[in-house]
Amino acid sequence: MEFFQIFTLLGALGMFLYGMNLMSSGLQKASGDKLRGFLSAMTSNPFKGVMTGLGITSIIQSSSATTVMVVSFVNAGLLTLGQAIGVIMGANIGTTVTAWLVSWLGFKADISILAVPLMLFGFLFSNSKKNQRQNIGELIVGFCLLFLGLSFMKESVPDLNQTPEVLEFVKTWSSYGFGSVLIFLAFGTVLTLVLQSSSATMAITLIMLSMGWIPFNMACAMVLGENIGTTITANIAAAVGNTQAKRAAMSHTIFNVFGVIWALILFTPFLALVGKITEMVFGLPNPAAEGFVVNSANSPESVAALYGLSMLHTLFNTINTFILIWFVKYIEKIVVWIIKTPKNQEKEVFRLKYITAGPVATAELATEQAFDEIIHFAQISKNGLGYARLAISESNYDKFESLRGKLVKYEEIADHIEYEIAAFLNAVSAGDISEESSKRIKAMYKIIGELESLGDSGEAISRILTRRNTHKKSFDQDSIINLNNMADAVEHAYNVMIENLIAAHKGNLVEISNAYNAEDRINNLRDALRDTEIDAIEDNVKNYKTSIYYMDIVNELERMGDFIINISQTLEKAFIQQ
Repeated sequence: MEFFQIFTLLGALGMFLYGMNLMSSGLQKASGDKLRGFLSAMTSNPFKGVMTGLGITSIIQSSSATTVMVVSFVNAGLLTLGQAIGVIMGANIGTTVTAWLVSWLGFKADISILAVPLMLFGFLFSNSKKNQRQNIGELIVGFCLLFLGLSFMKESVPDLNQTPEVLEFVKTWSSYGFGSVLIFLAFGTVLTLVLQSSSATMAITLIMLSMGWIPFNMACAMVLGENIGTTITANIAAAVGNTQAKRAAMSHTIFNVFGVIWALILFTPFLALVGKITEMVFGLPNPAAEGFVVNSANSPESVAALYGLSMLHTLFNTINTFILIWFVKYIEKIVVWIIKTPKNQEKEVFRLKYITAGPVATAELATEQAFDEIIHFAQISKNGLGYARLAISESNYDKFESLRGKLVKYEEIADHIEYEIAAFLNAVSAGDISEESSKRIKAMYKIIGELESLGDSGEAISRILTRRNTHKKSFDQDSIINLNNMADAVEHAYNVMIENLIAAHKGNLVEISNAYNAEDRINNLRDALRDTEIDAIEDNVKNYKTSIYYMDIVNELERMGDFIINISQTLEKAFIQQ
């Protein structure tokens, strides 16, 4: 029976975690665009940043999702690192809402009685043809599973009064004075790392406290450990990201570790303050008072302990934020000093810039990072055109070889970036995403393919020029001027394409007549140059072999125009509201 009870407990924990992920995912899909707009608009100073982080995390019930959004906005240049630190502080306060929800709904009332009928509405909404209703259905089902899991966890936890040997073991852990505080702090840290969710660890701590497994002060120590554990998770996730991602995660660590240090130094008076506030606000026994014991799950003492623990969690993060909000600039300097910018700047430029910690549990938000990366890819691709233009005009062998090497390098970069973005989009697609996001991800696959083809064209131009040089041919001044005019037209099309990408990303793309005009300009110029060159060959004014190389470059530049217009047409189909 005990063996079955353990598996029931683990299964209930899995239901709780799945419900939390489902609820967070549904909320993100239902209101992701609005939350991103709110985040970018409301972070002009640290205080607004704190309120923004608090508000968003309270809504989506996931500080990890908020952190991913923050990191992507820092990399996109929409938030400074200092503003991001403010939002992260607010996210720490916002995540305490989960503890209050669980304390109020999960213990004081049997919310599972309401959760089962609510599942019907969740099912009906999730089967709706409208995307938004499906997201709301997912939210309702997640909410129900969360509290059903919590209810099963409470029921499957054994009564320690019936197992005195386990009770004695727990009492032994609690008998080392301040050493016990450190033991339970480490336990909370490790448990958060294993479960990858501070909210789940908080729920387990509340259950252990309400059942009388651990005394109030040890539960408080576990909560402090959970605050450290959640920062380690963020740093592991950011380890594969870029410099800004690592700095944002490190600022989260500094914030929480500083808080745990002062909370441990002032542990006894801090708990006394928490107990007094709980007693005054709720009219319940003081959970920090000497001799306070939880004898049964539904007693006033149990409720006082639950509210007291939630109060500690809230006070800890609120006081910590109030202290450190005045030192945001110093925290920023510290994380920049700890995580230095790589010395090899050129290598850093060609790594993914906006995709950071991966799409774990935040698939809807991850598409924004991917789009930022695509815009960056387009800007890098345009640099390749600049090197092709210089190579066309360069007569010095060594300088030409240097430019040719750069064009080959840019083709390799394009291949690498396309692969990395595609791999990221594959991971996003594997998650549960909305129909609209699925449509846009398919468009992104096509766009990165066209951008990679643009890199191939730059390298193809370098091969044509190499063959020209091998046969000791050169272009006259008129031909170079004509090719530069063609390159100007392609560069204009590039600018229009990047402009359309940015507009689509912001939701402002209305039509793409600018792209069609740019494409017409390239085609008309190609036709005019080709007709002129054919006439020159017929009149024996131009060398035939030189003209072949010349026309090959004209055609390759025109092909670049085709790839560019394909991108705008893809945006038109996927991002303009029909």
